[in-house]
Amino acid sequence: MKKLILAVAGSALFALSSGAMAADLAAGKAAFEKFTCATCHGADGKTPTLPAYPILAGQHQDYLKHALKAYKRGAANAPATANVRKNAIMGAMVAQLSPTDIENISAWLASLPSPLAVRK
Repeated sequence: MKKLILAVAGSALFALSSGAMAADLAAGKAAFEKFTCATCHGADGKTPTLPAYPILAGQHQDYLKHALKAYKRGAANAPATANVRKNAIMGAMVAQLSPTDIENISAWLASLPSPLAVRK
């Protein structure tokens, strides 16, 4: 019985801690606009201004968060072993983002319809 109570309590704590940073889609859209991401990636995240710029709408949220954090580490001159992405433009852009901005922007972009998604 004690093990069951401990397991339930642990599950509850895990659920509460994982929900502590729940993404806000409206805030993600606002941050995308505020930090002028649309200038390169398009207002809808799927019509980039140049073919070399990636489509962001419909990408997996964890991939987008990972990429933004890697650009942030690259801008901070973290060692290459820290999984960095070096790009002068993206480095300058993500340097302005807080962890909450990254969470919200990546969630909003992941929620958008896109040609990247396969529909059944």
